Amino acid sequence: MTRFLPKSLLGQVTLAVALTLLVVQGVNAVVAWNIEKDRAEAALVNMLGLRFVAAARIAEEGFPAVRIDPGPRRGAEGERRLPRRADRVARRFGNTDFSRSAEFPGFSVDEDRPAIARRLGETLRNNGREFDDIRVVERPASADPVAQRFLRRMAMRRGLQQEDLPKTVAVAGISSGGTWEVVRAPVRAPHRHFGPAFPILRAAALTALLCFVLWLILRRITGPLAQLTKRTEDFSQLPVHASPMEPQGPEDVRRLIAAHNAMEARIGAMIDEKDVMLGAIGHDLKTPLAALRVRVEGVEDEATRSRMVDSIEDITRTLDEILLLARIGRADRPAERTELYALLVSVIEEFEDMNQPVALLDGQRLAAPVHLTWLKRGVRNLVSNALRYGGTAEVSLTREDGHAVIRIEDDGPGIPEGRIAEMLEPFTRGEASRNRATGGAGLGLTIARAVAEQHGGSLELANRQQGGLRAELRLPLG
Repeated sequence: MTRFLPKSLLGQVTLAVALTLLVVQGVNAVVAWNIEKDRAEAALVNMLGLRFVAAARIAEEGFPAVRIDPGPRRGAEGERRLPRRADRVARRFGNTDFSRSAEFPGFSVDEDRPAIARRLGETLRNNGREFDDIRVVERPASADPVAQRFLRRMAMRRGLQQEDLPKTVAVAGISSGGTWEVVRAPVRAPHRHFGPAFPILRAAALTALLCFVLWLILRRITGPLAQLTKRTEDFSQLPVHASPMEPQGPEDVRRLIAAHNAMEARIGAMIDEKDVMLGAIGHDLKTPLAALRVRVEGVEDEATRSRMVDSIEDITRTLDEILLLARIGRADRPAERTELYALLVSVIEEFEDMNQPVALLDGQRLAAPVHLTWLKRGVRNLVSNALRYGGTAEVSLTREDGHAVIRIEDDGPGIPEGRIAEMLEPFTRGEASRNRATGGAGLGLTIARAVAEQHGGSLELANRQQGGLRAELRLPLG
């Protein structure tokens, strides 16, 4: 589930605000719908209660039906004529009909409304009406002939069209002494056209609008941050001098970009100073070593002379490795896309020329942006370690999860699990002696790891189940 969630600051903030607004607006919409529903039910209860009270007074006092005078009419010749008595229309009370019957007039399409019946009962008792039983149902107006009559009368009086009339009516009845008194009233409930879904959709639309505005605001913040992140990633892989990033966005983000520019300039200056210092060290040390190497040739004892020459060469090789490790990442040219299998072939041929037991398995043809000299040095170090401690080396190239995996395996004793991470640190050797022939200077794996990390990859060491060590150099295919 978490893989579908946004990972950027812009996406997470927008999603959090959207969910919060949707929940709040949704709750408000549901509450408003319930209030509207309760208002409509209260209006219906009051209308039905008024009809029952009025019907009782009509029954007790014998009120006649009210006759409505339609007003003067014009004859055929245009003269005004007074209405005849027969032209007067009798209107029943309240646009509805009151009736008595031995049973409640029920239909199969009726839908009971017990909540409205309870509220209506309380209203009637508060107005002095007593009864034994009460019932309220809701039915389509088209299924009730009585309702159809008074709805037609209401349409004629108010000039309404058929589609403007209520589609349902409420039929209420109270029973007293075995006789049911029944009244009807139209159900006017605007919320029934939409139900609770309409206010929720309205809340969703409002949430979408607010989130769009929020997205535009956050984009002004996260846009420069994304550029700053890309600039930092590029600088971490290849710390070269470049023009400072233009500050943009809000004031806080501008200050952050300015601070990053200052830090980048300071780091670049320190790296330049380091390169100058390393160049001086290399010159100041290699020159005396070369002179010492010449003087050693004058030593008459061959055994002593040989040991002295080996010592000088060890110092020179160690110095070269230290300088190489310090300079990794300071390339004059960007990485070039290289066919990795061909690169491995060239490295393996070097060992084969020295009659070393190295095998290259068939692999995929993969290309990746690499620094050719560095990557060759890293692979050489891993193969040399395999030959030194395992006697043989088997090299393969595969593709896994968007990475090229250069795998070097040997049949040696492996590395104790607790020392695998330690072996990647500088000047850490696989055996306790300081003999260069058996253990080296302890910089081979460190250089290989630095090469992998400089390419955005990694170096992983693991013991094989059948014995030996597996070294995997993982490089992004980019």
